[in-house]
Amino acid sequence: MEEKSFEINDRDLKKLNSKKGLVSLFSRYNYSVERTLRYLRYLKNLEKHQEELIKLQTWVSQEKKRVIVIFEGRDAAGKGGAIRRITERLNPRLLRVVALPKPTDEESTQWYFKRYVEKFPNEGEIVFFDRSWYNRAVVEPVNGFCSEEQYQVFMSQVCGFEKMIKDSGIILVKIYMSISKKEQNKRFKEIKSDPLKQWKMTEVDKKAQELWNEYTSYKDKMFFITQQAGLPFEIIRANRKTTARLEAIKHLLDSIPYDKEIKI
Repeated sequence: MEEKSFEINDRDLKKLNSKKGLVSLFSRYNYSVERTLRYLRYLKNLEKHQEELIKLQTWVSQEKKRVIVIFEGRDAAGKGGAIRRITERLNPRLLRVVALPKPTDEESTQWYFKRYVEKFPNEGEIVFFDRSWYNRAVVEPVNGFCSEEQYQVFMSQVCGFEKMIKDSGIILVKIYMSISKKEQNKRFKEIKSDPLKQWKMTEVDKKAQELWNEYTSYKDKMFFITQQAGLPFEIIRANRKTTARLEAIKHLLDSIPYDKEIKI
């Protein structure tokens, strides 16, 4: 398909002629001037947002706040990528990224929320959950990893649990990355064909397309009960990764009343 023509102004030409611009133009798959300029604008905006994230983290540390940021979404929706862009410029000693594996036999006999509570932030710390207790709201029932009774108990408890989190003074931010079925399939194909990414493809991922409608049904129930309780997710359309990452960062910044004039 022929590339749509467009004019390049002096500012765009300067961007393309920079080291970053030339590297982006000639190293990206299916490169084009238009895509490269869009990517350079993304990098510039990302840098500005990351500067604000440093202020936010400084404020959290100085004010001894505790922050939890939950990332949920379909498989291959870009949760991990968004978390990496948020954290890559921050002080790693003041944050943690939590992606819990399958529960052990011992954990399976305990109160469901226990292993998540054990990862909660200390004073001055931000914890990012790459998937959270909401596994039991969608992934587990869809794939038969929990019983109907366990699912119903979770759904009856989760809003009360999160109200207790907020009442304890913890700032809770909930983000859901949403992609289309077509985009998910495209990303799965890219993962399978890339030797450096093939490890990401799990047995659960392999069934995600087949179980698309089941995921949708449980996801909608999750949205309904959390919305009704005043604990909604911020839903971010994530078919374009770069846009979704910026929107996720912006929502995080908007959700926390940090001091924008703080000295770092």
